[in-house]
Amino acid sequence: MSGNNGHGQTLAEKILSRASGLDRVVPGQIIEGQVDLAMMHEQGAQTVGPFHEMGAPRVWDPERVVIAIDHWVPASTEGAAVLHRILRKFAAEQHLTHFYDVGNHGICHQILAEDGWVVPGDLAVGTDSHTNMLGAVGAVAAGIGPTEMAAVLALGKLWLKVPPTLNVRVEGRLGKGVVAKDIVLRVLGEVKTTGATYKSVEFSGPTIERLSMPERFTICNMTTEMGAKCGMMPPDATTEEYLRNIAKHPSHPLRADADAAYERQITINVDDMPPMIACPYSPDNVRPLPDVAREHVKVDQVFLGSCTNARIEDLREGAALMRGHKVHADVRFIVSPASTKIYKQALEEGLLQVFTDAGAVFTNSSCSACFGGNMGILAPDEVCASSSNRNFPGRMGPKEARIYLMSPQATVAAAIRGEITDPREFL
Repeated sequence: MSGNNGHGQTLAEKILSRASGLDRVVPGQIIEGQVDLAMMHEQGAQTVGPFHEMGAPRVWDPERVVIAIDHWVPASTEGAAVLHRILRKFAAEQHLTHFYDVGNHGICHQILAEDGWVVPGDLAVGTDSHTNMLGAVGAVAAGIGPTEMAAVLALGKLWLKVPPTLNVRVEGRLGKGVVAKDIVLRVLGEVKTTGATYKSVEFSGPTIERLSMPERFTICNMTTEMGAKCGMMPPDATTEEYLRNIAKHPSHPLRADADAAYERQITINVDDMPPMIACPYSPDNVRPLPDVAREHVKVDQVFLGSCTNARIEDLREGAALMRGHKVHADVRFIVSPASTKIYKQALEEGLLQVFTDAGAVFTNSSCSACFGGNMGILAPDEVCASSSNRNFPGRMGPKEARIYLMSPQATVAAAIRGEITDPREFL
């Protein structure tokens, strides 16, 4: 469906207008935006050099900077240890107290979400491409490079090109065993990995309005795989309730105008939609999961983790399927919670025991097997069923290994059966 010809502003345009102090912005316009929150993880260590070269004496606002160590926790290589040391030294020198180090940590996006660092109306930037996830609260949240981050740390501002907006309206009711991950995979199958390059993807519709915040985070997280500059959802009562006791600063809830000018509009109906799966070697190689299950694809490793799907709700759903079953003898099952807070909650609720009694490896919170730099590296001819967001060649080690992306419940079904399986068979 083509875009409309309205003259109103989209949600991204409204927020960037506010950030730049302008009454109105249009796609393609270059603006100077005041940043509300800046986040760095290990790759942000590359920011420290340029920051000093710019001659900036201090970070513009230490209260608006968050650092999180998440990819290699604890450090698994000498290189990672050096990155950690650079960040620790920088945090100490600049009096950056919002530093999530080993022991009180988690995946950077989950930390920002669960501790209320990003609120409606914010312009938030981070040194990781999946910063898009935070757009679920009604903010513009985008990944940027190290030199851009250096400028943000020095000035609190950033030049940005206003993106055009793709509107995805989702209608219908999800069936049993069909979840938010299946929605975003379905959308990816239509938009493709380049279909939203440097665009804002704005979700709307009755199905989106019924989703919980964790489900919304899952969907906005994978707009990165569409090439999007940001993924967003309009703030509502669900957003307000989620942030009620955790928001770190005041919010400015905004919504798109009724006559907003979208570059493109897509409508998805999820009535009778089955679970979906992204097959190798791209997140947009999406098929109905039952069709793939009929091919009896054997798996060597299963991963329930990542910033896409490792929140407590995901672990609860997975544990509910796991109870009464064992991990298949030919499968390695890795479960990695998205934050230390989630780890502790899983421990208190007995979920950790459910997984480990079944034969899974329950790890500390980190990016874990998602990118193959810490743990869970595959052999060249192996197959992994994963709840993460990417399955490009080499994502979990060798480029020949194959990764299938699916919901948390579907990963557990694969761990039990030893092959890709429709999770509804266990519900």
